[in-house]
Amino acid sequence: MYWANFLHIYQPHNQKEIWVRRITSESYRKIFAGLLTIKRARLTLNINGILCELLEKYGGKDVLENIRKLLESGNIELTGSAKHHAFLPLLPKSEIERQVLLNEETLKRYFGDAWKKSGFFSPEMGYSKKVAEVAASMGYKWIIIDEIAFPEGKSKENNTIYSIDGIDGFDVFFRERNLSFFILSGQVGTVPAILKSAGGRLEKDEYAITGMDGETFGHHRPGLETLLLDLLKEEKIIPATIDDLRNKFTNREIIQPRDSTWAATKKDMKQGAPFSRWKGDDNIIHQKQWQLTDLAIAVVNRERKNPALRKLLDEALHSDQYWWACARPWWSLEMIERGAYELKTILLKSESATAEEKSQAEKLHREIVFTGFDWQRSGLIDEISRKEDEEIRSRLDDEEKFVITAKEYEEMIKTLEREMKLAAESKDYHRAAMISDRIRELNEEKNKVNA
Repeated sequence: MYWANFLHIYQPHNQKEIWVRRITSESYRKIFAGLLTIKRARLTLNINGILCELLEKYGGKDVLENIRKLLESGNIELTGSAKHHAFLPLLPKSEIERQVLLNEETLKRYFGDAWKKSGFFSPEMGYSKKVAEVAASMGYKWIIIDEIAFPEGKSKENNTIYSIDGIDGFDVFFRERNLSFFILSGQVGTVPAILKSAGGRLEKDEYAITGMDGETFGHHRPGLETLLLDLLKEEKIIPATIDDLRNKFTNREIIQPRDSTWAATKKDMKQGAPFSRWKGDDNIIHQKQWQLTDLAIAVVNRERKNPALRKLLDEALHSDQYWWACARPWWSLEMIERGAYELKTILLKSESATAEEKSQAEKLHREIVFTGFDWQRSGLIDEISRKEDEEIRSRLDDEEKFVITAKEYEEMIKTLEREMKLAAESKDYHRAAMISDRIRELNEEKNKVNA
């Protein structure tokens, strides 16, 4: 079986220096230094252009250099994307094209000819045919999206390459949700457990595609970076890039994927709301955020000779502010306010914006923040979050869940204990405490198996 693992790494332009340095130390540096030691390693990577700039600014030049080495050696391939991680399905084509061009310019600046244009990643795996059409028109050959986008009623074959109906020569690859979810959630922490879950697939001439945030490995899940590297060493699995799959498998079929994201649930799809975490019909904060966004876009497009204003909009279109306003279960009033403030600032600094437009921007910013406070005070955020947590826990049927043995739990715990000791010896007590918490969680889960 061929395994193509897709990693996505990103931080917003306004991320604090302490977090860029911490995530670099806990995750990025370990992943890419580790990949250099594995000759057979192959994977597909997306690094948004803004993260390249943050790494250069905040002590991550070695990470960029290692990525470049891995590109030159052919161990990884790099996708195109949107420089500032904008949620592309909800933007006009002109803004999509600009975000993609800005990203290309940044990748070329850091990686030169080592970066070859081929695949495309839409932030949040946000898919619409509009996004695919723009990517294809700009020279990309394929896009990766979540398998929930696969046409309803059809069966996805793991030895077939799919193309999008109406877009000549443009392929679409589907991330396997369950396997990705279990790896990134830390529920599968050893190679034997993953091999067991793959079962008879290991002997078949087919492929599996997983996709997840790279920060999962080492930052969100301390010690999990060793799993990623161990998987790439495992001889029963053939590591591959997504381009490798295009060249290896000859069965082809034309389909029409559904609008989707990698966070969409079956319930979202059934309700026709695949983008609800970024623009929910019943989310008044989202509605006001997009009114402010559309207003800022209109003003900047009207004032084309103001590069400073244009740059502010490019940065302000990041998807984080909408994501943190969904409360399903993610919520951050700080991120919501910061995003609204950035958009409002564009209006206030514009020479062409009317007094009425500036007043509207002030009003929308104020309403977004006040509504957020109201939601927190009333307990609405806690209620939405609780319901979403219940849905996440019940997302997978019992027969789909992997069974982890007590011995496998013990192996995960031993690995983490070594990591905790190293962290404590280097006086990284914050990381040691995080690992200790994870060890406690695993011991509780192991005890349930023994019960």
